[in-house]
Amino acid sequence: MSDRLLSGHEPLDAVLDGGLPGNAITLIVGRPGSGKTILAQQYVFRNARPDRPAVYFSTVSEPLEKIVRFGQSLEFFDPAAIGTSVFYEDLGTVVNQDGLPGVAERIGREIRERRPGVIVIDSFKALQSYADGHGEFRKFLHELVGRLGAFPAASLWVGEYEEAEIPAMAEFAVADAILALTAEQVGQRETRFLQVRKLRGSGFRSGQHAYRLTPGGLRLFPRLADLPLSEEYSLGQIRMSSGITALDDMLAEGYWPGASTLIAGPSGSGKTLMGLHFVVNGARQGQPGVIASLQENPTQLKRILGGFGWSLTEPNVTVMYRSPVDIYVDEWAHDLLQTVARTGAQRVLIDSLADLRMSAGDEIRFREFVYSLVQRFSRQGVSVMMTFEIPQLFGADQLSDTAVSHLSDNVVMLSYVRERDVPEHDITGRSIAVIKTRATTHDPAVRRFTIGAQGIVLDEPASTDTSAMGIGKPADATLR
Repeated sequence: MSDRLLSGHEPLDAVLDGGLPGNAITLIVGRPGSGKTILAQQYVFRNARPDRPAVYFSTVSEPLEKIVRFGQSLEFFDPAAIGTSVFYEDLGTVVNQDGLPGVAERIGREIRERRPGVIVIDSFKALQSYADGHGEFRKFLHELVGRLGAFPAASLWVGEYEEAEIPAMAEFAVADAILALTAEQVGQRETRFLQVRKLRGSGFRSGQHAYRLTPGGLRLFPRLADLPLSEEYSLGQIRMSSGITALDDMLAEGYWPGASTLIAGPSGSGKTLMGLHFVVNGARQGQPGVIASLQENPTQLKRILGGFGWSLTEPNVTVMYRSPVDIYVDEWAHDLLQTVARTGAQRVLIDSLADLRMSAGDEIRFREFVYSLVQRFSRQGVSVMMTFEIPQLFGADQLSDTAVSHLSDNVVMLSYVRERDVPEHDITGRSIAVIKTRATTHDPAVRRFTIGAQGIVLDEPASTDTSAMGIGKPADATLR
């Protein structure tokens, strides 16, 4: 038996710094329906062997037949293992007839006879109602821990505990590890989280980690949290074209490799189109790119690209579309990182941050997510462009209220302008300004632009004052 109990799911094992303690007691807690039993069975079938089997004890919370029946619908459930390396035992009759002493005796007998490597008690909390007060339950707990300690095995105790019960109940004091499964409701959206509340003698990744329940078991998406690096990393010195010649001139010959760029502007101002310029231009220079769209689906993107002579079948262009109505921000990030790794992408368009912000639910979580994502891309030399919609059509007092602009190396702002110098007309045009560039100079001029068959085409400079776009601070001001 290894000193670590593996789940068979690498992201979960990584969060636990290599797995659960192999010869220890782990509490898996959460409300009904959170996936506690699924996770326990996942550990059972991953670790059970004929010489060190797993014994799964049901109590009085859920009938044994129901646990087995639902377990059979999971991909990891192996019928051939039942009776050879996995044994299910019902403690319901024992506890009703002989109380907690009978339960301790039955578990002890199974340990002596089967010499298991994994022991599950589901539900452990249900046993509390059979004790006459805390004293008797503590006595039972002491005896049970003694029996379990006499033979090396991993014990998983499953229970429907509330958050407030964790510091108050004796079983949490004797547990070596505590995994809490929770869910948060944001509007009509529910997100499930796993959190390691305790892990004796080992490090672990802190915070809430999103998960989904699938036919393959619990699938975890570790919280994207980038820690400071002790060593430096190198980036390329050749600038990357934005795909728009005049904009490259404003940016002092384009973007640095590994830089992050925020494109902010109102609806319809050309944010997505600017991102497509960036990705398609790079693809045609042999730099693979990913369009991570939460706005337009592939059919809509195909129509947009076709209008400018581009195509989704362009070599080196990959589309990763996800519906914004049912995404976990951490799951989305891991999908994107895997897509970038698989395709060798050097350019990424994220369209848009507003949708990711809604899926994050928590403002601090969103800021940590953006920071961690741009840092990972920077280390890989991947240039990322992110769109963000602002409500003001004809200028903005601030770029965003989420503090994401300071996380970006470059900030480009799009806006609408009224062309009042045309006789007898009040035509609405578009303008662009580079508000911020890191580690380089830039042209602060406000430029009008048009959208035509060639995409975005810039006019001559109209002003060097960004207040013409409604921004009340100079170009080098601190933006929120």
